[in-house]
Amino acid sequence: MTPALPDDLLRSYAARLDSDADASPAFPGESGERQPVHTVYGGAHIFRADTAGRLGELALVALERYAPRPEMLANALGRKADPIIATLYPRVVEKLEREPVEDFRIDFEDGFGIRPDPEEDAAAVAAAEQVALGMEAGSLPPVIGIRIKQLSRELRTRAFRTLDLFFSSLVERSGGSIPARFHVTLPKVVAVEQAVVFDEALGVIEERLGLDRGSIRAELMIEITRSIVDEEGRVNVARLVRAAGERCVAAHFGTYDYTASCQITAAYQGMTHPACDFARHMMQVALAGTGIWMSDGATNVLPVPIHPVENPTPEQARENTAAVHKAWRQHFREIQHSLVHGFYQGWDLHPAQLVTRYAAVQAFFLESLDAAATRLRNFVDQAAQATLVGGVFDDAATGQGLLNFFDRAIASGAISEEEASQRTGVTLEELQGRSFLKILENRRGA
Repeated sequence: MTPALPDDLLRSYAARLDSDADASPAFPGESGERQPVHTVYGGAHIFRADTAGRLGELALVALERYAPRPEMLANALGRKADPIIATLYPRVVEKLEREPVEDFRIDFEDGFGIRPDPEEDAAAVAAAEQVALGMEAGSLPPVIGIRIKQLSRELRTRAFRTLDLFFSSLVERSGGSIPARFHVTLPKVVAVEQAVVFDEALGVIEERLGLDRGSIRAELMIEITRSIVDEEGRVNVARLVRAAGERCVAAHFGTYDYTASCQITAAYQGMTHPACDFARHMMQVALAGTGIWMSDGATNVLPVPIHPVENPTPEQARENTAAVHKAWRQHFREIQHSLVHGFYQGWDLHPAQLVTRYAAVQAFFLESLDAAATRLRNFVDQAAQATLVGGVFDDAATGQGLLNFFDRAIASGAISEEEASQRTGVTLEELQGRSFLKILENRRGA
């Protein structure tokens, strides 16, 4: 029988497909590093080497003052008598004591404002000095960085000057190094050329200061409608991220600037507005499979007392507790909304929000833990059995999704690697490998 698709034609197809794949500009791949569950922003003028530790202490004070027992936190979060809150409460305390901040951004934009040039110059040098001190003391969070001003016509010179001053001062003070995971955040990026110039400027800084290429990582803020869809109707997110080069590791959604650019009034701007869901889903579709981390925005209703006095009256104390609980409840709900929509990182603006950040993330994973463990164990068992009888297992995407669930649950502190292994029947080595297909290969060879 003469084949309808002869070998020479198949080779021609393969060459054309390979050529097309090679012509597509590549995104950076998965780094294999833990994605932070949040980024905490704070003004550059108040950053200190021990800021992360101090934020943890303040978070623990808030927890002790407004929810000193698990049932009080459960009530505050609208989860009365929820056993999951009782389970996670000591884990949240332990996290706040051990590693209260996973990622911190020293902010020269909204958290700093527009100030005279000498003032921002001084703040850039002082912030670099504090980062160097934190490197020496080991007090910095696992990920740290700065957010500069946007590259608009009015602010781009200021943005580049801050970059230059900060890194020049840091390298000089530290003896030639920067933190291992250092990110620079570019806000309000809308044009491809802005991303290209951003990447080039960071490259020049690395070269002239003797840093390894790519040691300064970049992340873009998607917070204007044109960042999602450009003026010609093209999906712009992927174009911007690709233009920022291989150093670009993350895209952060900006809730309030985005809703403002949609002409939504301030009273209705918020994390759960349908306009935000649209933008987030566009980001997911555009960046799926690229290895780019996606982060959601912030809850701007802060858990602070309405009577900030040293010795409140009993009535004032009740009102303070009610105000903090209300803000906690909103923050908890909005984090869970982000998690349901596949955004595993968000911004935090206040130390007391660290309580609900870790409570919400851990609750999200603990609620689904039993079902996910059973499903993953069944997938692995069925795959091994199918191999033995010569069948084909064709649901690896679902298996990979379940494996990703446990990877993030472990990273969040909701579950340990050992517990995940015991529940799922997947070995520690297989969990750490993060590949469901690799697990199937292991089982076939067993």
